[in-house]
Amino acid sequence: MKRLLMVSALSAVLSLSTGIALAVDQTPTQEQTQTQGQVYGSQIMTRQERIEYRARMRTAKTDRERAQIRKEHHEQMKERARERGVTLPDVPPASGGRMGSGGGMGPGAGMGMGGNNTH
Repeated sequence: MKRLLMVSALSAVLSLSTGIALAVDQTPTQEQTQTQGQVYGSQIMTRQERIEYRARMRTAKTDRERAQIRKEHHEQMKERARERGVTLPDVPPASGGRMGSGGGMGPGAGMGMGGNNTH
């Protein structure tokens, strides 16, 4: 009986560690979370087009080159949206998928565990 209990416990621990390892492997990288959904018109682009756009942005040597790629892409997406009857915002993401100033809550800016803090 003791042996059966020990084998069951060991099995449970191994299963949990495997599940955690799989969950870690499926966690998106920081770059993926920062750029996903940030490409202007991504909802009307194929996966391959998004990959190619991001690759072009990464390989651009200067801010001016990135701005030009962004501008051309914006025009292409506006045209595609018009052809498909889709509405896109007039203004593309300002920094091409990077978090700008004021892009989130910094340290201490959240409500915390108390929820309704009124100081």
